[in-house]
Amino acid sequence: MSLKLDSPEQTANTIVKFLQQTFREQNKTCAVIAVSGGIDSALSLALLAQALPANQITTLFLPYGDQSTDDAEQMAEFLNIPKENRRKLNIQPIVDAVETQLILGDKDHHRKGNIMARARMILIYDTAKELDALVCGTENKSEHFLGYYTRFGDAASDIEPIAHLYKTNVRQMAEYLAFPPQFLAKAPSAGLWHDQTDESEMGFSYEVADQVLYQLVDEHKDPEQITVPGVTTDTVKAVIQQVKNNRFKFHVPYVME
Repeated sequence: MSLKLDSPEQTANTIVKFLQQTFREQNKTCAVIAVSGGIDSALSLALLAQALPANQITTLFLPYGDQSTDDAEQMAEFLNIPKENRRKLNIQPIVDAVETQLILGDKDHHRKGNIMARARMILIYDTAKELDALVCGTENKSEHFLGYYTRFGDAASDIEPIAHLYKTNVRQMAEYLAFPPQFLAKAPSAGLWHDQTDESEMGFSYEVADQVLYQLVDEHKDPEQITVPGVTTDTVKAVIQQVKNNRFKFHVPYVME
């Protein structure tokens, strides 16, 4: 079993060609992408910047309140996105208004997190409408099969350049493209609340999850056959259970035939 990319260079070239072909087929010349400061949006932006001229890409930085956008803005600078194409919009007024209307409590973290993701989606798609652009998504294969996303929120997009790459592969691509070091060191986070991280919320690391997912999804093994050296059976079962719990996201809405 191997999650290692045979050729990061070839992977990058294939994705860039896919992006260029899709923009041609859709008769679009501009893209909008939300850049969070995490490794996934950084990689999606880097590949997009190889596919399109930099002045045809608009980056959105969408903090809640005083959330830092320094890393996201640094990546846009690193990739030579023009300053006039970098937009910062604070989602706090939108989120707080919805939170007040719904009377959310202090412990409703997940509900508020979904509102934040969907508020960002509204701003992204409105910007795309303004610019007649396609929305470039940032979802990876690990997040998809773990169901670690908000429906009609961060999963909403017009084009997905890295949805076929596991988180492990995303890191390999970032290393190949020589990203600034903080993108490799930072703990993955959806930025939904203070100190929130993907891995602490799920209860296992992406490194472990990817090894389980590869066997489950790519090798089509039965769950009972899946083992990962040095990883407990309970942790393997937890990854598989996360997939099962969120499998409904692949099928909704349910439509009568």
